[in-house]
Amino acid sequence: MFIFSFNPLLITMILPLIGVIILLLCISDVQKSKIKIIALIISSLTFLFSLLLWLNFCGVTSHFQFMEVYKFIPFFNLKYCIGLDGISLFFVILSTFLVNLCILISWETPKYFVKEYFICFLFLEFCLIQIFCVLDVLLFYIFFESVLIPMFLIIGIWGSRERKIRAAFQFFLYTLIGSLFFLAAIIFIYSITGTTNLLILWFTNFSPATQLILLFFFFLGFAVKIPMIPFHIWLPEAHAEAPTTGSVILAGILLKLGGFGFLRFSLPLFPFASLYFSPLIFLLSLLAIIYGSLTTLRQIDLKKIIAYSSIAHMGFVTLGIFSLNITGIEGSVMLMLSHGLISSAMFFCVGILYDRHGTRILKYFTGLVHVMPLFTIFFMFFSFANISFPGTSSFIGEFLILVSLSKINLSLLSFSLIGIIFSAGYAIWLLNRISFGSLNLYYFKNFQDISRREFFILSLLSLVVLWIGLFPSSFLNEIHFSTLSLFKLLFLKN
Repeated sequence: MFIFSFNPLLITMILPLIGVIILLLCISDVQKSKIKIIALIISSLTFLFSLLLWLNFCGVTSHFQFMEVYKFIPFFNLKYCIGLDGISLFFVILSTFLVNLCILISWETPKYFVKEYFICFLFLEFCLIQIFCVLDVLLFYIFFESVLIPMFLIIGIWGSRERKIRAAFQFFLYTLIGSLFFLAAIIFIYSITGTTNLLILWFTNFSPATQLILLFFFFLGFAVKIPMIPFHIWLPEAHAEAPTTGSVILAGILLKLGGFGFLRFSLPLFPFASLYFSPLIFLLSLLAIIYGSLTTLRQIDLKKIIAYSSIAHMGFVTLGIFSLNITGIEGSVMLMLSHGLISSAMFFCVGILYDRHGTRILKYFTGLVHVMPLFTIFFMFFSFANISFPGTSSFIGEFLILVSLSKINLSLLSFSLIGIIFSAGYAIWLLNRISFGSLNLYYFKNFQDISRREFFILSLLSLVVLWIGLFPSSFLNEIHFSTLSLFKLLFLKN
């Protein structure tokens, strides 16, 4: 049934699972080159099919497209329902694109358990695509939690330092405990409605008191994933101990699951509670922006610097989502897509330095422009993109969010602008410390600029960042109608 029905969404969803089965059953552990080639072919095909979804996507409708419905557990009225709208479309493309790049980044590594490593990434890709496509709250939760398994293994087995086991357990437990509240809310919803189908629940009216309780439980599950303050403790440690590809997936995709969950579930299901809790979420978001920026300035580990800056950027995302206007929500989606690309590139740059010199401590690096000019050019570009320089992808997202905040409260806008000043401060400070000044030969004597493979990966990321920044309408056109549909649900229920 799945094979003969040519639905590009089904093909995109099932290809990574086919890759897992091939690697698991058909390829020996010792055939390392064949393992890498198969993983690259499968991930590349998945990415190409995700682009096919975009080519066949109708951008002038708010309805879900490429829909399929299959009976899952008929006795409990559970169905496997999938579909794409303008918001989930780009998250699917982002997932397939970054996993494909992770396969390329890993071409020289790992040195052990190679087969298991690539199986983890393909299974992770399968779960991520499911998360953005399933239209059932229970199935969303199942895949939402399933991503913990491969990420736990990636951090715990292929992490870079001694504390990797501790970081893996911290990541697993923090996110799992937060999601247990989410599961309790799903069970309660099923008990009173008899279904977990999102398309039915969207038109179900919950009482104001019920909305407040359910949104609080949903919020705990999603806030840990973003992560919002004070649920952020696991993130810097997980980034510091994860391999480069683990950090790319964490920052590029996993941090977006919470924001996507707010858009897909919290706002349309609980509009009254979303409005009620918005002042609290604004406060937590501003704390994340200012605290994340100031904490970034005092870090000495390059990965932790980028990790804390991610907390600040995701604070802007939650401000845009709970501004509850079209401009803010579209800006938050654009900023999530942009951050997924830019933070991935930044972590890859740090990984390049770590692979060459075996350390990420800031004090060891200075004057790299003299010996690594190509690396410095890319690092400078992504540093400016990270502070939302005009012409880059982040500028579009942050500008739309700031416009939306100006319609709500000027105090919110003022504190957000302070956060932008702080972000410019830590980004330029980091760029200056690493790239310029006198080259210190006391710690390192051998230097090597980026390879052809690394140049290709960074160039590809640069082009996409510029594409979004210079031609945002090619993305906003598809996002706009899905956002209008979301607001139609909000107004119908209020």
